[in-house]
Amino acid sequence: MDQKNLVIVESPAKAKTIKKYLGNNFEVLASYGHVRDLVPKEGAVDPKHKFAMRYQILEKNEKHVQAIAKALKKAGALYLATDPDREGEAISWHLTELLKDQKALDGKDVHRVVFYEITRNAIREAIQQPREISRDLVNAQQARRALDYLVGFNLSPLLWKKAGLPGASAGRVQSPALRMICEREDEIARFVAREYWTIDADAQKAAQAFPARLIEYRGDKVEQFTVTNEAQANEVRASIEKAASGNLSVASIDRKQRKRNPAPPFTTSTLQQEAARKLGFGAQRTMRLAQQLYEGVDFGEGAVGLITYMRTDSVNLAAEALTEIRQVIERTYGKDSLPAEPRTYKTKSKNAQEAHEAIRPTSAAVMPDKLEGKIDPDQLKLYSLIWKRAVASQMEPAVYDTVAIDLVPGKSAKRDGAAAVLRANGSTLVKPGYIAVYKEGMDDVADDDNDRILPPMEVGDELKLVEIRPEQHFTEPPPRYSEASLVKALEEYGIGRPSTYASIIQTLVNKKYSELLNKRFFPTDLGKIVNKFLTRNFEHYVDYGFTAKMEDDLDEIADGKEQWVPVLDRFWKDFKHQVDFVDKSVTREDVSEARELGKDPVTGKPISVRYGKYGPFVQLGTKDDEEKPKFASLRPHQRMDTIVLQEALELFKLPRTVGHMPDGKPIRVAIGRFGPYVQYGEKKFASIKDDDPYTVELPRALELIRAKEELDANRIILDFPDAGIQVLNGRYGPYITDRVKNAKIPKEREPKTLTLDECRELLAAAPERRGRFGARKVAKTAEPAKTAAEPKEKPLKAAAKTAAKTTAKKAESAKPPAKSAAKPAAKTAKAKAPAKAPAKAKSKKTSK
Repeated sequence: MDQKNLVIVESPAKAKTIKKYLGNNFEVLASYGHVRDLVPKEGAVDPKHKFAMRYQILEKNEKHVQAIAKALKKAGALYLATDPDREGEAISWHLTELLKDQKALDGKDVHRVVFYEITRNAIREAIQQPREISRDLVNAQQARRALDYLVGFNLSPLLWKKAGLPGASAGRVQSPALRMICEREDEIARFVAREYWTIDADAQKAAQAFPARLIEYRGDKVEQFTVTNEAQANEVRASIEKAASGNLSVASIDRKQRKRNPAPPFTTSTLQQEAARKLGFGAQRTMRLAQQLYEGVDFGEGAVGLITYMRTDSVNLAAEALTEIRQVIERTYGKDSLPAEPRTYKTKSKNAQEAHEAIRPTSAAVMPDKLEGKIDPDQLKLYSLIWKRAVASQMEPAVYDTVAIDLVPGKSAKRDGAAAVLRANGSTLVKPGYIAVYKEGMDDVADDDNDRILPPMEVGDELKLVEIRPEQHFTEPPPRYSEASLVKALEEYGIGRPSTYASIIQTLVNKKYSELLNKRFFPTDLGKIVNKFLTRNFEHYVDYGFTAKMEDDLDEIADGKEQWVPVLDRFWKDFKHQVDFVDKSVTREDVSEARELGKDPVTGKPISVRYGKYGPFVQLGTKDDEEKPKFASLRPHQRMDTIVLQEALELFKLPRTVGHMPDGKPIRVAIGRFGPYVQYGEKKFASIKDDDPYTVELPRALELIRAKEELDANRIILDFPDAGIQVLNGRYGPYITDRVKNAKIPKEREPKTLTLDECRELLAAAPERRGRFGARKVAKTAEPAKTAAEPKEKPLKAAAKTAAKTTAKKAESAKPPAKSAAKPAAKTAKAKAPAKAPAKAKSKKTSK
């Protein structure tokens, strides 16, 4: 029996679809993305030895590699069909390197094939036209990976050490993107609004009213700042009214026919922009849905790839696709909607790679209405957008009749010497063309901004002046970036590539460098500090032009015009020199963002705003004072560069006593490392989730305490406080904990009857707790267990809601500042925890 051929793709969803098309002579397996990557430690890229790169297999995908190696033993040939881009090419290369090491390729033919669309004909045709792995594409990907590694592993430690930002990171492409967001925020902060007025008139002919706008006044052209205050506006109005005496005359009429051409089919960038504008989809969501449409969706006929490959900056369409689209246009919208020849487009992208097609439906005959109710609604929305854009791109232009009518005050139609000229614009759609299917922008409507039907008029006609309407305006600052406009800006500057835009945006948000509020990017205090550090010390490397030039160099490597090692060498020499210079010459004080706000009216001590290990905070006093400084975190809506003295003084009101328990113990409200809380005993705490800790009073505090007591009553099974051991009800059932280890309870054992000795025995036998990446956690000196009342998970969630000052993974090991949430790192270790509260918690996790 003939041996089967083995085909490797990236995703299991794609594997199922392709298997169906190739038949029984082929076995199709998935690599599940990348199979190996650089070792995550210093020295993974060695500039001293021609940038040798140390790789290791990805643990999560090792089983898939072994499955491929096993299947390859029974196969006659290996077809590498990973995605048709540099990353896909690199995955194929890495997989072959791993298989070579295992001697799994001995005697096997190895082919590289690419599928630009997941359809029967495209896949079978690709299998018939194999090639070798492109080392140029692989080298370009390796160069990009090495650059990103060298930048990250050299800049990030400087951010930790010199800027005092543990956990912060800098990226080759994310840093210029962050700079864009921060610079836009600076523009907005510097912006000073200017007043200006427009003068409109309402005219009427034969009972039909229409507006006109002042364009000339006393012989001069009216521009934006011609009229800048109310007095001027009233003067202009009075002058026109006096000259008009209730009448306007038609001085001139300009009639034209205007054509509006369709936009080209989608590239990755334009798809992300339009999906954001029209559908409200973020870049990551758009790419996820596009991936699903590309890999194959079952709409009743088995899984079928509905669109072509979605990572492209080409606007070209294949000849067969053009033929089918033109057939659909003629059949659906009529022959009048079809141009005599197919439309061709040229990309405006600075570094376009034209090898792929634009994003289009794999079959234009699959109209969106055919898929209603058969695929996911979001998939249908995106497919409809792609289908409409591709089809519209091959249709006739929209045709408008436009008219501009100039009016002068009074009964004389002469323009010369007129007190003013007002213009009325009208536009009528006479041939919809492509906009019968699609219009770029916010709305799928036929009207454009000036669409208005005016009454029939001729030069010399007299009209009634109904009213002169001055209107006040103020200039507005440039808008903050949306996902769509940020993607557009990145593309225009040549920063990154279509496949990277979504991950750039996600990194900025995940790292808390930027917040996406009301679909606009706002830089955080952390983001501003990172950006300032980089632009002061590494301006050349976060410069938009430099970053774009690096992309050009990578393209040259991919095209075989440049060798990757010399490109990296040119970059590394200057970059390493600057890293060393900053490391030796810049101190933490040089990059401190501290700002004095004023003096405390009570003590006379300075109050400053700073950024510390746990985020932005205000400080009362200095480190040189005999008494230790006091610290308080900024509230979620407050920013370091806008907070003022009075706001800072309010922050020092915590912790505060709101009342007493029946036993006389005080009830205090404070903010700890895991968020705001109520303390009602030496070691008893209740989280504050939705209330403002600065305004919570005794009745509400008592409600929170009662709720916490009820929760604890159901959670604690046994408590051995002297031993620091508890038996608790956890998420997955009862368990034993000493805050160092968690131990399972045998099924046959009743948790309530456990003795202290039995608990100690079970804990001794329990495995060490593992970190997030499987590494064994270093055992800490056991402390007496906190009472169950102490907030752990819940305050962390509360803190997330109120812009917690650190990420969850940092929260496990970091201590809090004294007396409030945001003590800087240098002082934290010496400070007393606020009321001995949640700050001492060693773990936010209480069960396995």
